[in-house]
Amino acid sequence: MQALNRRRFLAAASAAVAATTTNSGLILPASVTHAAVKPATADSLPMQLYKSLTDEQRAKVCLPADHPHRQYVSNWWYIHPDYRIPATFNADQQELIQQIFDSLHNEQYIADVKKQVRLDQYGQAKNAPAAGFFGTPDSPDFEFIYTGHHVTRRCNAHSDKGSGFGGAPIFYGHYPHSEENMRDNFNEASDHPGNMYWYQGRIFNQFVQGLTAEQQATGLVSGDPRSEDPEQVILKTDKLAGLACSTLTKDQQQLFLDTMKQMLAMFRADDVTATMQIIEERRLIEQLHVSWFAGRYDIGNDKVWDTWQIESPEMVWYFRGQPHIHAYFHLKK
Repeated sequence: MQALNRRRFLAAASAAVAATTTNSGLILPASVTHAAVKPATADSLPMQLYKSLTDEQRAKVCLPADHPHRQYVSNWWYIHPDYRIPATFNADQQELIQQIFDSLHNEQYIADVKKQVRLDQYGQAKNAPAAGFFGTPDSPDFEFIYTGHHVTRRCNAHSDKGSGFGGAPIFYGHYPHSEENMRDNFNEASDHPGNMYWYQGRIFNQFVQGLTAEQQATGLVSGDPRSEDPEQVILKTDKLAGLACSTLTKDQQQLFLDTMKQMLAMFRADDVTATMQIIEERRLIEQLHVSWFAGRYDIGNDKVWDTWQIESPEMVWYFRGQPHIHAYFHLKK
């Protein structure tokens, strides 16, 4: 077995995260504020937005709490295709929406994520994101949602304190490209240059490299990963392939929990803490299977795994790195 000391792992993983966030060289327009600033009010940022809506706006962007799209996710979709943010909300509301979106992320990642969302609109109004709500303030699971190309984020609208992702799926993805040519870099190189989400791939591969040869062979799955069809991509099943985390040693299980926590670093700390608390309290480590994929899913055939899945009957984390990064995360309530 290749020894992987937990302290060394965490130090290496932290270095990988830092390299991603400090060496990107991304610059935002001066008109976009970097950090969310909450006014002196008892209302959360999403609640402030909701209260600012006119009756006409609420009719357009607010859906019932049990709407089917509550559990919907795709790499490119709009919660309200006919009501995009620039054409539906006034300037103050748009600024508030940006503050909400920013607040869902670790401050070190905000600039990278905002640039991703901007680039993936390709400079066209028809690709502008859409935002809205599920439920009303009377609903305990009142939810704010933000959708677009390569982006789905959600949060409970009652509080600015993260509580996980509300039992509904999120999505993130990207391929770095110029604003002039949306096809640039569609097929990414093996090291995913310039892709702010590849830090997760580096951390994941550090974990795999620390497994025994037998464990690595078990986790390597032939065939295809799950379908990205919106009706199937977060489906849960009892028939799971790959390496069962129940077979890991206690130290390896803890390393895998540390791995997942490090990979979630792009999100606000409260959401990371709440998500990991759910995973640990439910003892999901005993249910999870982890798998990675060779062949065309391993760009460059370098055994640095670009595509992987972490799944159980209660959770799916699907990271598809080929031809570029698409990632889906869903943890049941």
